[in-house]
Amino acid sequence: MYRSHNCGELNASNINTEVTLAGWVQKSRDKGFMNWVDLRDRYGITQLIFDESRTDKTVFELAKTLGREFVIQVKGTVIEREAKNKNIPTGEIEILVSELTILNSALTPPFTIEDETDGGEDIRMKYRYLDIRRNPVKNSLLFRHKVAMEVRKYLSDLDFCEVETPYLIKSTPEGARDFVVPSRMNEGQFYALPQSPQTFKQLLMVGGMDKYFQIVKCFRDEDLRADRQPEFTQIDCEMAFVEQEDILNVFEGLTRHLLKEIKGIEVDKFPRITYDYAMKTYGNDKPDIRFGMKFGELNQFAQHKEFPVFNSAELVVGIAVPGAGNYTRKEIDGLIDWVKRPQVGASGMVYVKCNEDGTYKSSVDKFYDNDDLANWAKATEANPGDMIFVLSGPANKTRAQLSALRMELATRLGLRKPEEFAPLWVVDFPLLELDEESGRYHAMHHPFTSPKPEDMALLETEPGKVRANAYDMVLNGNEIGGGSIRIHDKATQQLMFKYLGFTEEEAKAQFGFLMDAFQFGAPPHGGLAFGLDRLVAILGGQETIRDFIAFPKNNSGRDVMIDAPAAIDDAQLKELRIKIDTI
Repeated sequence: MYRSHNCGELNASNINTEVTLAGWVQKSRDKGFMNWVDLRDRYGITQLIFDESRTDKTVFELAKTLGREFVIQVKGTVIEREAKNKNIPTGEIEILVSELTILNSALTPPFTIEDETDGGEDIRMKYRYLDIRRNPVKNSLLFRHKVAMEVRKYLSDLDFCEVETPYLIKSTPEGARDFVVPSRMNEGQFYALPQSPQTFKQLLMVGGMDKYFQIVKCFRDEDLRADRQPEFTQIDCEMAFVEQEDILNVFEGLTRHLLKEIKGIEVDKFPRITYDYAMKTYGNDKPDIRFGMKFGELNQFAQHKEFPVFNSAELVVGIAVPGAGNYTRKEIDGLIDWVKRPQVGASGMVYVKCNEDGTYKSSVDKFYDNDDLANWAKATEANPGDMIFVLSGPANKTRAQLSALRMELATRLGLRKPEEFAPLWVVDFPLLELDEESGRYHAMHHPFTSPKPEDMALLETEPGKVRANAYDMVLNGNEIGGGSIRIHDKATQQLMFKYLGFTEEEAKAQFGFLMDAFQFGAPPHGGLAFGLDRLVAILGGQETIRDFIAFPKNNSGRDVMIDAPAAIDDAQLKELRIKIDTI
């Protein structure tokens, strides 16, 4: 046996016990006649002592050759430590080593294996297996495991059954780009890696499984950012014989369970807001409600006052920033420059200082008097000492710009506290959204989402006004899950494909298997999928998912550790009958 105990479990109750430990050398301190070594494994650190007067000479000399990250095994006796370390569980004891075996030597690591490392992100991703030895990354992976286990426990206790669905499926035209896999046995044909198990979980409902879940890998070939990877993990769920309320209750319960078990936080029933309210009040459909700064629409108070910028705008809208009335002109100009950046795209910004004496000072005093500005303050719920920032222009574009400013200001003001959790549901999404370039409607979620029954008549006349039986769960300004009640009859599904621009032949070629299944007694059903990576990161107090994934890709979608993606040799290409043109 390589070890009788791990490096995090021994304490004063084990004094005088003979033990065997194994792990990595964290660091060593050689005092000539005495040598201390910190031995590390996944569970913690135990101090070893090699004493010239008490340790075999051969063992003592061998200990002096140990370098960082050497893998060793030791046998010895647990003794009381003279200089105790209260910062670690094993800080009261040390091991007087009698035997030492070097299991593997190690090169000097390219960065220090410490909580605060000197390694940059690129080098740590290249040597990810070393980075995992550091406590922050190791603990993130253990945290992910804990969340996943709680999910499995909660859903299993509610009679959900975990079912695996295929990874090699058929490419479909909806959603993001597919990763495709050539089939050697079927010349010129390709599998796709699933963007989600959507149709398979619906077929499981047709199959009578009633409650399904799966913690499953999904794949999307799309542009990357901090909270997006080409392969990601979903908590994928589906239920039969349910309405929207049933699903919201189950998965609100799951989220409350996770917050309680993982974070020790009790949360009341989640607020519910409509998509339209979210867009008008926060400028996006995943609002962070840990803080205020709700939008105040100012058209009726700001237009027709001789200020041409506002008079020509579709929307004039502002937010009140708490305590920002003391911002200097330099700080205000900095924010104006910030909203003018290409990433935000505003042409300018108007500001109003709300003075403590009830008066106002603005950048447009030439056009507006104190009574006008008082109306702005009322509409934005501004208090004395606040600052109102106002943007104007096309409605959708302006709301998005002000939303970006709201989040930036909240970050600067420390209002986005990682240990504070504010979940909510966003409901009543549009069923369809218009692509202005193509002039075609696309499903906002996916083509299997059911329209609200009371809006069905609008499909013929005003398709853009049809609401979906769809819902998103939002946590701290991040969409962590989304789903819908599905279409479960062939006629409605055919109608949906028609409005999405599919010909009858195209719909049958792509999704004929699903519509055929609906003819054999499909129950009403619906579901939801959580993004596990994002959920774990937020619960862990972060918004980037990379450290909660064992082997992530970089922002270019590359695994720099194994150098993937990579070219394949000509023999493989020939076998797959794939030709690559080179210029």
